[in-house]
Amino acid sequence: MATTAIQPHQKELFGHPVGLYVLFFTEMWERFSYYGMRALLVLYLTSKTTDINPGVGWTQVEALSLYGWYTALVYIMSIPGGILADKFLGQKKSVILGAVLLVIGHSILAIEAMWAFYTGLVFIILGVGCLKPNISTMVGGLYKKGDIRRDKGFTIFYIGINVGAFLSGIVVGYVGEVHGWHYGFGLAGILMVLGLIQFLAGQKYLVHVGNYLGKSEKLEDQEAYKKPLTKIEKDRVIVLLISFLLIIAFFAAFEQAGGLMNIYAREKTQRMLLGWQVPATWFQSLNSFFIITLGVGIAAFWAKRKLKGSEASSLFKMIIGLGLVGVGFLFMSAAATEYDNTGSSMMIWLVLAYLFHTVGELCLSPVSLSFVTKLAPAKYASIMMGIYFATTGLGNKAAGLLGESSSVFGEFKVFTGIAIFCIIFALLVAIFLKKLKALTHGAEDNEVDFSTKEAEGFELADN
Repeated sequence: MATTAIQPHQKELFGHPVGLYVLFFTEMWERFSYYGMRALLVLYLTSKTTDINPGVGWTQVEALSLYGWYTALVYIMSIPGGILADKFLGQKKSVILGAVLLVIGHSILAIEAMWAFYTGLVFIILGVGCLKPNISTMVGGLYKKGDIRRDKGFTIFYIGINVGAFLSGIVVGYVGEVHGWHYGFGLAGILMVLGLIQFLAGQKYLVHVGNYLGKSEKLEDQEAYKKPLTKIEKDRVIVLLISFLLIIAFFAAFEQAGGLMNIYAREKTQRMLLGWQVPATWFQSLNSFFIITLGVGIAAFWAKRKLKGSEASSLFKMIIGLGLVGVGFLFMSAAATEYDNTGSSMMIWLVLAYLFHTVGELCLSPVSLSFVTKLAPAKYASIMMGIYFATTGLGNKAAGLLGESSSVFGEFKVFTGIAIFCIIFALLVAIFLKKLKALTHGAEDNEVDFSTKEAEGFELADN
């Protein structure tokens, strides 16, 4: 009896499509470059021009202002990046374009001149805008509708993000702080080249995702672009836009990591460990370390909870995530109190804060990425992902403004205010959870694990 050969894009590894791991490593090196830059930016700007490793000599307020604008624009550019993919190039070509722009940007940053600094930032903003929303959308395209593995797949993908972030905080952070800021910037670019190369090498595993639907050979894809949105699709877009308010609030709090918490680690934290001073940038890797070690376990916890029929909707997870990041800032309040009383604060406060922030992030960020791919209409998939990342950009800008306010109100009031707001906002959204879930029209109901025998014969259309 003749059998049909399994095509490369149909192959699986550890219960997931091989294409997931191609995207995993591409995003890993992209995040290595981005988070390497993020770890150095504020410290470089605030270092004095007379230091052994001279910086720009800006004030803390000036540096946090630029940090806020930069991190906001990086993600806001995801909207035109998504439009570019949906209307002209498709997701795969947009990812390649973004990777090339990132390589150029980080290479320019290696030049020791302010014109090069600003020019490099512009290329990085454009590069992330092209790459970030489209590679995330491609992850969702690897799974059929109703496949419960989708959330797990996004968590694995998210671990890739954080392997890159963890390594960059250690490697780029060390090179930048010890050997020279611009060496760190240049190193980030070199590793981005690896991400581009392996993405191009893994195309055979991605032939069915990321293509421009306007030129698709499938009649149903062409028709999907022509039809107006249905009532169900409109409701799902509405609930997505409402969920983005949680994203803005979360990242306004979470992104204190690269700004105010980064400066706090350098200037107000006792960093001596066994006679050796821990570099301030290394604390940036705590978040990534916790994600790498806890990510799979937390994803499995939610999947098992879902299969048992307990509340495990994406919206519920996002509410929990926002609440947990608020709890994490209570530890930063304790750190600020200790500093005010003794003139120093222990490293353990930062460690505990990053731990709770990380668990909250795992409940919210990869889940929200998956949520977008479940609810977004096919013809607006990348645009909706772009809007999602733009909301994270707004959260980043808000984070910069909050960080700047510490010069007026002090760290204790800022940290405590963030904690109270996040917890109360999460509780308020929880009150309307049932009504918000109704707007999804069962998008997350009856999910099946397509890697198991129980899913055999369970046919659903590709996403």
